[in-house]
Amino acid sequence: MKRTLAYLIVLFALVLAACQPATPTAAPATQPPAATKAPTQAPTNTPAPTTPPEKVVTIGFTASLTGKLNVESTRQNNGLKLWMDQVNAAGGIKLADGTIVKFQAKFYDDESNADRVQELYTKLVTEDKADFLISPYSSGLADAAAVIAQQYEKIMITTGAAAEGTYKKGYTLVYQTYTPAGHYLTGAIDLLASLDPNVKKIAIVHENDKFSTAVSDAVKAYAEGKGYEVVLYEGYDSGTTDFAPIVTKIESARPEVVIGGGHFADGQQFAKAIYEKNLPVKMIALLVAPPEAKFAEIGDAALGVIGPSQWEPLAAFKPDYGPTGEEFVKAYKEAFGEEPSYHAAGGYAAGLILQKAIETAGSLDTQAIKQALDNMDMTIFFGHIKFDTSAEQHGLQIGHEMVYIQWQKDASGNLVKQVIWPEAAATAKPLYPIR
Repeated sequence: MKRTLAYLIVLFALVLAACQPATPTAAPATQPPAATKAPTQAPTNTPAPTTPPEKVVTIGFTASLTGKLNVESTRQNNGLKLWMDQVNAAGGIKLADGTIVKFQAKFYDDESNADRVQELYTKLVTEDKADFLISPYSSGLADAAAVIAQQYEKIMITTGAAAEGTYKKGYTLVYQTYTPAGHYLTGAIDLLASLDPNVKKIAIVHENDKFSTAVSDAVKAYAEGKGYEVVLYEGYDSGTTDFAPIVTKIESARPEVVIGGGHFADGQQFAKAIYEKNLPVKMIALLVAPPEAKFAEIGDAALGVIGPSQWEPLAAFKPDYGPTGEEFVKAYKEAFGEEPSYHAAGGYAAGLILQKAIETAGSLDTQAIKQALDNMDMTIFFGHIKFDTSAEQHGLQIGHEMVYIQWQKDASGNLVKQVIWPEAAATAKPLYPIR
């Protein structure tokens, strides 16, 4: 009995011990329980920054790297290149959808040959996929390129091309930077009238190309309308280097003033031939060549020669868009080591016109950019820019005006250019008579 009782007491104690809770084991001080571990970073709803999409746009054109138009075309290309480099370096153009537009050039040598232009512009559009076009230098080459621009529905800004005929063919996508040819030399007649009302006899001698002929036809009609007698109206072949026969005809006609010319090479040689013959004329005004700095290479033959210029560094236009004239000249000199001619300024201006149209449109859509160009009315360092939007001469430049320069000598006897007309822009009085 006693043994049974002791057994029951022991059994009861074991059961009671098994019912007590076990003593917990302490967790390491450096390791909190998983359930209470804090997150290392608070969640955020801010999206990661993104880079705006970028599109590289191709500008297609041809250039006269060789041939008789090389000097003027090279300057024009330099100006366009400077504009493109500056836009890209500044980060491009931002469109309405946030896309950043930058530019690249694709061009070919047209060899100053109109027969190559249409072939090359077709290639630029169909093979190189050019988005926009810039014209080649000269009215004849630009006219050939305009056909392709309209055919393939590409905006083309023409520069170095002044003849009006291109804009009277029903084109709707071709826009002119230069003052039209009909106004190139009419200001020389106005200048002459202000200098000497007694002069009446004028000789007009010009290169037989589209641009020079258009200018000469216009100034002939203008002069005759003002009561002047055109005693000689003569053309010479493109590429002429021997002007002795032409100068002999001028001498026989006995004019008091000679007006005309063509492009750089012939214009320079024409002025030299007049000087060497010592023709007794009171005034000489020639196209294209005189505003070029290289014109002074003919020495005293350049003295007194007047030239119409689309733009001059001395001209103080106050732009409401783009750089000032001083800023453009400084940048061009730094880039190319020479003072820019109006051909260089025209190349840069064509780029500015396209840039402003794209910014206004906010897209690369052809019709939107066309609308922006149709509505454009701005002043840049190059001068006033506005286009005719009539069906009869759509794209013709109606805002920009010419200035006239003359080669004179400074106090040290060096040949320098001066702006002599219009009076509001003049930096010196005209040298008259020159003989």
